[in-house]
Order: sequence, then C-alpha cells, then structure tokens
Amino acid sequence: MRPFTCAIYYELGDTASPRHLHAHQALCNAGIDMLPPRADTASTSVRLLGFDEVNDEVLSRLSRLAAPGTWRVLAIAFAPFAHPRTAWQLLEHGAADVVVWRNDSDGAREVAARLARWTDVDAIVTSDVVKRNLVGRSPAWLRTIREVAEIAAYTDVPLLLGGETGTGKELIARLVHTLDRRPTKRDLVLVDCTTLMPELSGSELFGHERGAFTGAVASRDGACALANGGTLFLDEIGELPLALQAELLRVVQEGTYKRVGSNSWQQVKFRLVCATHRDLTAEVQRGTFRRDLFYRIAGITCTLPTLAERTDDIIPLAEHFIRQVRPDLDTDRVEMDDAVRDYLVGRAYPGNVRDLRQLVTRMIARHPGAGHLSVGDIPIDERPVASDTVGDWRGDAFARGIRLALAAGASLREISSEASSMAIRIAMDESASLRSAARRLGVSARALQLRRASEQTSTPPSMRPRR
Repeated sequence: MRPFTCAIYYELGDTASPRHLHAHQALCNAGIDMLPPRADTASTSVRLLGFDEVNDEVLSRLSRLAAPGTWRVLAIAFAPFAHPRTAWQLLEHGAADVVVWRNDSDGAREVAARLARWTDVDAIVTSDVVKRNLVGRSPAWLRTIREVAEIAAYTDVPLLLGGETGTGKELIARLVHTLDRRPTKRDLVLVDCTTLMPELSGSELFGHERGAFTGAVASRDGACALANGGTLFLDEIGELPLALQAELLRVVQEGTYKRVGSNSWQQVKFRLVCATHRDLTAEVQRGTFRRDLFYRIAGITCTLPTLAERTDDIIPLAEHFIRQVRPDLDTDRVEMDDAVRDYLVGRAYPGNVRDLRQLVTRMIARHPGAGHLSVGDIPIDERPVASDTVGDWRGDAFARGIRLALAAGASLREISSEASSMAIRIAMDESASLRSAARRLGVSARALQLRRASEQTSTPPSMRPRR
C-alpha cells in the first residue's frame, strides 16, 4: 500500500491513552506515514482527529481543524456512539467522514482505504489537467472540484450539474469527460437544449432515416449515436419538452432508442452529464418535468458555487481572462491598481464568472497596453455611483416614510411593492443602461426587464413614468 503522510491528533489532554497509541501503531503498520501528534503541517490536505467521546471540546477542536476549508478531517471515534445523532453532529462541525474504531486491524484498514481515495482525488485536483482548465483555489471551489474529480474517476452514474447561469457548468462537464478513466473512451457530445426546435428535436437527439420528414434527404446520426462510448452533455435539460423527456427516459433507462422514421431499436451506452439553472425538484412538483426522468439523470447532483461564494477567485480569474483576451501582452507586467482590485472584488456579478469575463474584456479594450490597469480602464457605465453622503440608509428618513405609509393604512405587501418599484425607478434614472441599473439592484438584466414590463402592464398609462 502506498504511504500517506498525515497528522493524527490524540485526545485533548497532554498524554495519549493506550488505545490511541495502539491506533497510531496500527495506522503506521497499514502504510500510513504518521507525523508527530499536533503537527502543524502535512503533505496532504487530510487531518485525523481521534477521540474517546464526543463533547463540546471535541466539536470545537473539529471546527477549528476544518475551518480553513482546504483540509478534510477524518474523525475517528474510539468508542461506539451513545446516540446515532452524534455522527451527524461531527459532519455538521466539519468532518469529511467518520470512522468508528472497532479494533486495530479493521480500523486501520478503513482509515487507509479512505486516505487512498482522498489522496488519489487530491492528485487529480492538483494535476496539470485541472489547472489548465479551471481557475480558482477558494474553499468552495476546491470542494466542488474534489467532488467532481471523484465522480469522474470512480463512477459512471449520471451526473446533474446545478447552479446559476455563468458558474461554469460546461467547463465542469468537459472536465468530467477528460478525467473519465474508461480505456476506450470516445468523444464528448454537447447538446444545448435551449436551441432544439420542437419539430426537429427528436432528430437532433436520436437521428433520422432518409425520408422521415420533409428535407430528410439522407440518414443522419443523432447526439445519442455520436456519444456512444463517450459522454453526452445535455445543457439546460430543464428546457426539454415533456414529449421528448419521455423518449430520453428510455435511452437513459434501457440504453435503447429509435431513429425518427425507423422501426429498429438501436443500442447505446454513454456517460450522461446534464446541467440546468432551474430547480428541477420544483419543476417536478409543477408537472413540467418528469419525475421518473429526474431520478434517472440525478444519480449524483452537484451544485456549482456562485462567484459571490468564491470571492477569493475573482482576482485570479480576472488575471486569467486578461491572458486569454490579450495573449500578446506581457502579463507578468500587466498589474491592477489596488482601487481596481477592490472594485472587482466588491462588485456584484449577476452573471457570475461569465459576467466577470465580459467586464475584464471591456477593461482590456480600453487599456493602452502598458502599465497598470487603472480605474480609468473601467467602462463608464460600470463605475460605482459616487455619493456625497455615505451612511446608514435605514435611518430616520426611511423610518418616517414607513410610519407615513402605515398611518395611511398601507399593508406590508403594498409597502414592499412600492419600495421595490421606487428603487427600480431611481436606479433606472441614475444609470446609463438597464444593465448597469440591474447591477446596482443586484438582479439580472433579464429579471429587471421582466419586472418593468410587468409593472407597465399592470399600471394605467396615465401613471406610467415617461422614461
């Protein structure tokens, strides 16, 4: 067995109990290269925490070990739990897994098996393949990459990627295919379900025979056939019409399908990765997405973090996009002023990483090519609005407005609705574009556009703003 370098933490007292010493020796015998107790550093991102009973002190220590977010802590209980809830407590306080140490041989084997898996996953996460394709080392992003790497390397069950638009779902799908260890792996086939025309969607997915419909002058393979032996990525699967969902269910469930215009069943086998920005569980409740298909495609689900959840990655991503957009620049010398860095980190990104890339692209277009990126390189409609007075907006003036509304008999719903409408009007009046107004409000441009259209529909013409 390959050696693993870790740190094992004994009980909280100054002296380790005989049980802990025996466990330490058993782990060493299992091929785990143990560092001294309470070691500050280790060559992997794993820590072991041993304890005889779970109490507030142990939970506090566990929380401190797991707090950096880059370490995974394997909790080793040297005594059976008094209550099943205890194991869940350990997970809630940061443990990545919990092992009950029943005897030295079994306990060491269980710990070694987990460390072998985790070490292999760590090697994938830090590999050149991942570094070339993905940027970011924030705790939220590393947890996601570890999860994806393990899925790609150790299983072929269908994967459903969730998360907001612009979080990198297609990049993750490509990474899953790249890390797939099938020796005879074939191609990755991408299908954007938002672009499928209802009358031709069956042909796009399953292919067709010659003469199956007007314009079908020759037989054609669909995405399922092209992905046979490889990976099929269905982006925005929540947009598929119900009729096509039923046909896709058979492919996922049975591995068979028929071309449009054919009576012959075709056999197919591929890794399936799906992505959506929708809440498919809610779609299932509404009846717009098939329950049986949902459970088939969601063998494993992974929700990608928003850029707001990985702010440590904003500057590395911006630097990466600079190199992409302007490969001719000497990127070792193209730095950003502190004010620009603060602006990028503090800005809201409704479109997530895609939004950041577009902003950097516009900044580089204004940059003369020498020296630091400065605040002047930030497009005018992207610049924060200056204010002469900065203070708590929820002050006396705000309270007076609420009191007046309540005195006039306005309900909470009316107050909330009017406050939202007024915020939209002010943001639109003071912004150069709908997009910059949406950014100030912390919503997407599309959501703001729909909200304004809804208000104009429900407001009498005489009361509509002239803008």
